[in-house]
Amino acid sequence: MSQISELLWGTGVAHAVMLLAFVIATGVTLGRIKIGGISLGMTMVLFVGIAMSHFGFRMEHSVLHFVREFGLILFVYAVGLQVGPGFFSSFKKEGVQLNLLATGIVMLGVIITLIIHFISEIPVSTMVGILSGAVTNTPGLGAAQEAYSSMNGGTNEPSIALGYAVAYPLGVMGIIFSMIAIRYIFRVNLNKEIEQLNAENSKKQNVVDTLSIEVKNPALFGESIQSLMDLINLKFVISRVMSNDGIIHIASTETILNEGDKVFVITNPQNIRSVLAFIGKRVNLTMNDWHKPGCEVISRKIIVTQPEINGKSISQINLRSRFGINVTRINRSGIDLVAQSNVKLQIGDKVTLVGTESSLAGAETVLGNKVKRLNAPNLTPIFIGIFLGVLLGSIPFAFSGIPQPVKFGLAGGPLIVAILLSVFGTKLKLITYTTMSANLMIREIGISLFLAAVGLGAGEDFVETIVHGGGLNWVGLGVIITFVPLIVMGIIGRRFFRFDYFTLTGLLAGSTTDPPALSYATATAGNDTPSVSYAAVYPLTMFLRVMSAQILILLF
Repeated sequence: MSQISELLWGTGVAHAVMLLAFVIATGVTLGRIKIGGISLGMTMVLFVGIAMSHFGFRMEHSVLHFVREFGLILFVYAVGLQVGPGFFSSFKKEGVQLNLLATGIVMLGVIITLIIHFISEIPVSTMVGILSGAVTNTPGLGAAQEAYSSMNGGTNEPSIALGYAVAYPLGVMGIIFSMIAIRYIFRVNLNKEIEQLNAENSKKQNVVDTLSIEVKNPALFGESIQSLMDLINLKFVISRVMSNDGIIHIASTETILNEGDKVFVITNPQNIRSVLAFIGKRVNLTMNDWHKPGCEVISRKIIVTQPEINGKSISQINLRSRFGINVTRINRSGIDLVAQSNVKLQIGDKVTLVGTESSLAGAETVLGNKVKRLNAPNLTPIFIGIFLGVLLGSIPFAFSGIPQPVKFGLAGGPLIVAILLSVFGTKLKLITYTTMSANLMIREIGISLFLAAVGLGAGEDFVETIVHGGGLNWVGLGVIITFVPLIVMGIIGRRFFRFDYFTLTGLLAGSTTDPPALSYATATAGNDTPSVSYAAVYPLTMFLRVMSAQILILLF
């Protein structure tokens, strides 16, 4: 009996593991239940944790703190790896508008907090705790506690943490309900929204087009393909040449063009008119015409799986001179790229090659094409990234007028490093490729651990604070701080900036630095769109949340 009692009520490792497993399993199961067509998903793990803690099932504080922070690190790092490849392109197009809206959400929340403080005379320290909980920003809580302690000779203010704990659960709920409210305010049809988004993405992803051109420009007669490329100076590839006698040849930079030759060109859609103007006229040749029976020239898609190729450019691999083949296209994360000589290949790239059967077999040995290798986890880059992320998150940044330095924290640092490694990792010879299922597994385990730990930590004093400590009023104030800025800026984003619903949900989750809300948004969308906007606004939002929490304590 003593062993069973130790398992249920003790503080050992077995008790901690069993309690976490029960909270997560129960929460995930309950989160799948739909009421009125709506389910709370992973958020139910938080409430199961609160309930278990309230009834006396608790963990040792240091273990609980580690589980919470490590779970958060795993989640944000997986998100960073996932959205990294499209992060900078998204930021150039829509990032400024998204960050303006996110800044508006932060500032409006601060203004509402100050208004409530002056009207109700609730201490600013308590209001900052409520604000941090209402927007689920733990680094902001830590910054506020540190600022208060530094101003008062190391004395802590318990009301900061209590305000955070009371406001946090309904903060998570409020963010999700704001997404639902935006959906109903604008009568968003999710299926139609997904169709429109898929149509837009397909247009964006069709960045490569193919066409057949007959050589008609006299200036090109007798000139090499290299001379043509020097003249035009555009992104395009000529993979095959059909001479006047109908024989198809693999094109090289030394291939001489003659009048009436047909060339197969791969280029970006915006370059088609310029390429046609220089070469000749477009002719109607199908892929079957370029793959005539008996023709030795064929095309094949090969996946890059050889670690030695990661980060090397097409010119460095030199497949043309080694095997007599052309690299015409590269498909990376579903997007087709023109295979220029300076493009660096990455593990997981799907390249289209043109050549003979024997030459393609030789190229295959160089590139890999071993699909099973992609299923093998690359753990070293993941933990290197986490190490660097924690290091970055711990670096203090000092600003004039602010007595305490600002940090990105254990959430912001790993997210930023994951984004940078996923984009620039090849330059460091790091293989950052992970399968979608592996990324999702890391992400879901991380958010489960985080929510379970937060719930178990908040549940002990949760009911007592609400019933006897004035916490019920704090809950109501937290809901206002959560809900009003998100609804106002969500309406502006939809009405005036014309953002799609899924981009908006990522914005709302990112502007509150709320992983559970992001988990809900991605589950609703069934795609990565919320994650991209979440990552686009997260770094600036984290900075503003931490800064504003400290400024409120120091100035008011």
